[in-house]
Amino acid sequence: MTATHVPPTLTRADTRLPLAALIVMAATVLVVIMTETMPAGLLPQIAGGIGVSEGAAGQFVSAYALGAVLAAIPAIVVTRGVRRKPLLIISLLGFLVANTLTALAPNLAVALAVRFVAGAFSGLLWGMLAGYAMRITPPEQAGRALAIAMSGTPIALAAGTPLGTWLGSATGWRWTFAAMSALIAVVLVAAMALVPDAPGQAEHTRLPFGHVLRLPGVATILGVVFVWMLAHNLMYAYIAPFLKQTNLDVKPDVALVVFGVAALVGLWFTGATVDRFLRPLVLSSVVLFIVAGAVLLGASGSTPLGILAIVLWGIAFGGSATQLQTATGAAAGANFDAAMGLVATSFNLAISAAGAVGGALVEGVGARSLPVAMIILAAVALVAVGFGRRAAFKPVR
Repeated sequence: MTATHVPPTLTRADTRLPLAALIVMAATVLVVIMTETMPAGLLPQIAGGIGVSEGAAGQFVSAYALGAVLAAIPAIVVTRGVRRKPLLIISLLGFLVANTLTALAPNLAVALAVRFVAGAFSGLLWGMLAGYAMRITPPEQAGRALAIAMSGTPIALAAGTPLGTWLGSATGWRWTFAAMSALIAVVLVAAMALVPDAPGQAEHTRLPFGHVLRLPGVATILGVVFVWMLAHNLMYAYIAPFLKQTNLDVKPDVALVVFGVAALVGLWFTGATVDRFLRPLVLSSVVLFIVAGAVLLGASGSTPLGILAIVLWGIAFGGSATQLQTATGAAAGANFDAAMGLVATSFNLAISAAGAVGGALVEGVGARSLPVAMIILAAVALVAVGFGRRAAFKPVR
């Protein structure tokens, strides 16, 4: 293990993964992703239930993202020295209250305020979960631990969000958020019982955020996070118009399930190799992402080719969060939580930018242009990884 990697703060007599705790963290990630993405599939029900337009209901997603962007860095600054388990419990309680109040919201203003608060708690969780997973894990298995802890993302995309959308369509959108509250309560109890505590960052090791940003490799990794996530979210957010305009006989929900299952494959492969082959893994993933974009570009009218492209896209993207977080840990060392606050901010800025840029492309030149944007942005990420070989994406030993 290199000296820059996040050191474990719990002494372990063996090299076993704390599997139960990591599964609880994966469940936490799952509820965070579902809370963020479910409104996109329930806009008609939300709009009808509150009595607003679908465009206004779409602000459920924007308010959440805004809360995450604005709160991630301040939340990490305030909580860097706080013990990790109480912070996890408080964040889950915040999600529980926010989802419950969303289900009970009498009007749009109250709902958006509560969604903003939920987004703020998500910014806090994204800034601390990866570092927490690494702190309770033997250092030689840090990448594998991250893969398990972050597996909630593809599971949410493949199964959780579609299930929540179906439930909302069948019973009403408020019942979906109520069900989410029940799920969060289960995760909260499991976290209390199964996740060990870990200390926060020692005061004498805390660098200001500006200094963290200037650590060798951190700025390069943040740039890769932004352009790669922007490339992904352009297609993910506008998959429905793309499928329609390219005459692919695949329903959007089916396409997203295929993507999510393929992403699990990519995540599994990342977990098995990231601790030994970080840099080759990132390069291969970005190259495969570009290949997927090229296949999407040529898939017009060919459903089998379109499905192949979605599978390649999912495999390429599935381990991206683990790869980028592992690289961040190697570059930021003891200041990993602070660096993850920057990563979370870059990630959410990419989501916001994808909504605007993707909308302009779809309305302007058509959804067929989305794979071109995917390829160009991923190529920029590939160049950044290539030129960052001295400081960023170093192997974790």
